[in-house]
Formats: sequence, structure tokens, C-alpha cells
Amino acid sequence: MMKSMRTMWVLLVSLAGMLAGQDFSDIHIEKISANNRFTEGPVWSKDGFLIYSDVPNNRVAAFVPGKGVGSYRENSNGTNGNAIDSQGRVYSCETRTRRVVRKKKDGNWETIADKYQGKRFNAPNDIVVRKDGHVWFTDPAFGEQQNGRELDFFGIYHITPKGELDLVAKPKGRPNGVALAPNGRTLYVSITDDRTVVAFDVDGQGKATNERVAIQDIDGPPDGLRTDEKGNLYVTCNQLAIYTPQGKLIRTIEFPETPRNLAFGDEDLQTLYVTALTSVFRVRMPVKGSLQY
Repeated sequence: MMKSMRTMWVLLVSLAGMLAGQDFSDIHIEKISANNRFTEGPVWSKDGFLIYSDVPNNRVAAFVPGKGVGSYRENSNGTNGNAIDSQGRVYSCETRTRRVVRKKKDGNWETIADKYQGKRFNAPNDIVVRKDGHVWFTDPAFGEQQNGRELDFFGIYHITPKGELDLVAKPKGRPNGVALAPNGRTLYVSITDDRTVVAFDVDGQGKATNERVAIQDIDGPPDGLRTDEKGNLYVTCNQLAIYTPQGKLIRTIEFPETPRNLAFGDEDLQTLYVTALTSVFRVRMPVKGSLQY
């Protein structure tokens, strides 16, 4: 990172109250990356650094605490969402090639899904991987991604550890962020157009049932999602909104830019990294994040 990039801009947000029994006062928001075009897809690596996408710039960056920002992947095919499995492999949603890829041990990328019933996906957006290797991802279409679509619906998909693909749901609104409860038995998906988050029960084979609205009337179009160790759900919208597992709003946190996605990181999983338009922020939290791998 350039010397000027090391000068962190710090904003103090005074928040009263409690979060699931944790003291939620004196929250400091720190900018760790600036001058991007549109940041998305943060995920904490098992090797101790954050990766995130700068979608229009067609790259995936890496932030190493104490060292700064560097390149992780250039010519990323418009990668948006990223995830990491229990083996440390990175999964990415490539919007331009309309596929989901995984990084192999030799450093090359392999396609694990690019079509449904012979038709190309719209533009895979966000992804989550469970400890046992089951994968879920969303396939909406925003802006120019509508051009040349082969599928006439938006989809939520599941990939088994053996690579078998099945369709979970075809929501009327565009599905966006995706996350799992700490026990891996509840799948959450934000539906941007409806301003809701829907939930599914998922079993040991990854089958999703009992679709229901978990959160509604969200303040702004919801995007990325995460859960903490207590099962609370974090939703990026006009701000960061934090809900109980029962869907009750606990707290909101305002950022200098509109947040788009988030991930818990650092060795203790108590730092929340937030991608927000042209910047990436971090904030120490009074609760640990849930981590599927």
C-alpha cells in the first residue's frame, strides 16, 4: 500500500444499547482501502488476509493487516462474490463469463458451474460454502447483465460436493447476498427488489425446504449478508442493519459510503470488513462472526 494509503481515516460512531448481550458502544469505523470503483465479495482467507472484488476494475484485491492492499487476481472476469471452503480453496462468481469457478492448488481456476439445463447463467453474484462442501449461489441480472440472457428467471442454486447442480428457487425479485446460520442449517438470501431476506431450512444433503420471509421492509435494497456466532444476521442496505435470528432489528451502523457486502475476519473473527462502493472499511465488534470452514 502507498504511504498515503496507510493514513487511515477513522470515524467514531457512538451507539448505545446492547447486541445479543454484548456492549455495542464506541464503535470505530476505519477505512483500509480507497479509490476503488465498486467493491464487493469480501472473504477472510485461512492464510490470514482479506480478499475482495473491485468489479468494474476487473480485479480481486488482497488486504494484509499491517501491510496494506495488493493484488490477488487480475483479469478476474468481473468477479463479484467470493467464498472459501474448508480446504482453503477460493470460489468466485464471475459475472462476465457467467460461471462459478474454484481455484485449484496449482493456482489455476476451474469451472464448477456455468449452465442450468443447457442454458448459461445470467450473472452469478454471491456464494457461500458449508464446511461439508455444499455450495449455494445466487444468479440475478443487474443492468447490462440483462443483455443476452438465456434463462428467463432469476435463480438460487445448490452444488453438491460431487459437483451436482440443482435449482433451489426462482424468486420473482432478484436474489443477491447469501449466507448460512452458524450451524449451517439455515440458508439466508437477500431479495433486492422485494427488500426482504428469505430463509430456507437445509439438511445434511444440502436440500433446501420451508422457504419463508425472515426479514421484510428493509431500509434500502439489501445486498450482502453475514451471521455472527450468536446467529444474528447482518444485512447491508442503506446502512448496515443487524437483526436477531427471529428477524427483530437490533441496531444499524451508518458508513460514509453505502455498504454492499461484509465479512468477519482477523484471527479472532471479531473484525467486520465492509465493502462500500469505492472503499473498504473495518470495525472491531463485540461479538465473533460465524465461519463456515
